[in-house]
Amino acid sequence: MTRRRALACCGAIGAAGFAPRGAAASWLGDLLKLGDSAEAPADIFKGDAPDDALWSLWQQRGWAREAAHYLKLDRNVQCKICPNNCLLAPGDRSHCRNKINRDGTLYTLAYGNPCTFHIDPIEKKPLFHYLPGSRTFSLATSGCVLRCLNCQNWEISQRKPEETKNARGPELRFRPPLPAALSQDDMSRLSLFPDDIAAVARALRCPSISYTYSEPTAYYEYARECCRQARAAGLKNVLVTCGSIEERPLRDLAQFVDAAHVDLKGFDDATYRKLNSGKLQPILETLKLYRDLGVWFEVINLIVPTYTDRLDTIKRMCGWLVENLGPDRPLHFSRFHPQHKLDHLPPTPVETLVQARDAARAAGLRYVYIGNAREVPDADTTFCPQCKRAVLERDVFAITRVQIDEGKCRFCHTPIAGVWGV
Repeated sequence: MTRRRALACCGAIGAAGFAPRGAAASWLGDLLKLGDSAEAPADIFKGDAPDDALWSLWQQRGWAREAAHYLKLDRNVQCKICPNNCLLAPGDRSHCRNKINRDGTLYTLAYGNPCTFHIDPIEKKPLFHYLPGSRTFSLATSGCVLRCLNCQNWEISQRKPEETKNARGPELRFRPPLPAALSQDDMSRLSLFPDDIAAVARALRCPSISYTYSEPTAYYEYARECCRQARAAGLKNVLVTCGSIEERPLRDLAQFVDAAHVDLKGFDDATYRKLNSGKLQPILETLKLYRDLGVWFEVINLIVPTYTDRLDTIKRMCGWLVENLGPDRPLHFSRFHPQHKLDHLPPTPVETLVQARDAARAAGLRYVYIGNAREVPDADTTFCPQCKRAVLERDVFAITRVQIDEGKCRFCHTPIAGVWGV
């Protein structure tokens, strides 16, 4: 057993203050079973917690809360939200940048302080089989559990909460009646607490709230409480996620989730680690758990040249999806465009995207789409799996023609998988 793992285990056994959070009691047994083959926790930011002055301001704003799903190991703590399993000494910051160990307690700094929000069409998530044509109130905080080389929102996903929010100016709480406009300074000072989330979404005429742009697992406590409050108010919750989360916190969160978009970033573990600093197996387990829990979800796969564009790997992925999730699970192939640390690569060739779609259909998937490639005919069109006629046509994110009645094809009355009404 490695020295770091042994210290963690000994701390867990000997600490008088050992206190598993939530449903975490069996984690101690799991921890003790880990041997030399177990991976060490993810890289963290040593000694990078806010100083006393900033910490006090964050507390005054209500932007700091005790974290969920963690272990106390004497004065150290271990986060159990995602597979990174960050092990933090006092003063350390987590891999996702959002959590700190303050005097032996794990806190999140991403609570009630979104750094961005918008009104989006649900198709932008993308979700094509969930309340088509509806609008969703979309929000995000800083931070992410992964570090994707191709991240399109790296300006917030790879930032600390303190780099996107300012607790030093006058407080501004976002709730009805809503202001006509918000400046950048307003956004930096703005709080949007779970108590207000449903009222805000209703004022904006959005039947759902999407936790998106960065990674909701990184602002888990905030997302969960928003989901709980929104569900109680009769609104829907949508997660746009990389899927890198442990089972217990996912079950805890998913009870309030109505739909999810899960980003399956590839189907090779070595590539996952190199491209995304993540692991493949936890994402596959997340997909199966959403299936078991009955949450509607759709899968997206970004095809990145030289990383995830091997047709044989794509075929294996599609075979796994059919076998484990069924033929009615929508799959979105998405075209890569140069950005972040991969701005030297070319966009995904259209031919590669079409070949991937053909492979997915040949594997038995009934609903396959291509994103970011308008030049591909019917890239966004939903076809009836029985009569093969177009039942839902789109122009980017706009619905242009609907041939679905009560979840069935208007032509042959075959059920079309999805959620078509509130």
